[in-house]
Amino acid sequence: MTHSADNHDIAALITGWIHRDVGAWDQLRELFHPEARISVSWFDGLASDFVDASAKMGQSELRSKHVITAPLITFSESGDRAITETNAMVVSENRSLSLGTVTHNRYIDRVERRAGRWGIVRRESIYDFSSFTFPTGSFTPIKQDVVARFPIEYASLAYLLVASGFQVERTYPVKNSEQERSIKKAAADWLSSDEVPI
Repeated sequence: MTHSADNHDIAALITGWIHRDVGAWDQLRELFHPEARISVSWFDGLASDFVDASAKMGQSELRSKHVITAPLITFSESGDRAITETNAMVVSENRSLSLGTVTHNRYIDRVERRAGRWGIVRRESIYDFSSFTFPTGSFTPIKQDVVARFPIEYASLAYLLVASGFQVERTYPVKNSEQERSIKKAAADWLSSDEVPI
């Protein structure tokens, strides 16, 4: 079975993450099915709540931009479900702190076609590595005890989030971790299952 049209639609769905960067909150909300969940560095819960929280974050001093590549797509036998893995780069800064980060991650998405429309039902982020940047050119002292609270793969991002007033309350998956393997296994099980739960 060929999936050329579906590949195009799913790729457009994944790169639709630009709506978050430009503050197009209604369009961002449309990327998800109603019960969808998302788990990223500062949020773990319903995608609808994530959109609301992102809108509030957009009013803060923290700014971010997501550079998204084309996703790798694996379809279910029926063709109505797919798993995507997408390389991304998150560029963040808080100019009032003279501090920023560049973080490389991958999104693992479960997507499903319902009534002819593809939507995300679950998004999880796996962190590969990150580093600090200094967008104004001035050096901001880094509190090493705070950095040490987080896995090094996303420590700089977590530090910036916390310094900007956003909590990072759990440990998120990093490259080659047991958490990553568990996420991929659960996604593969979902892909081969006819059950609705995500």
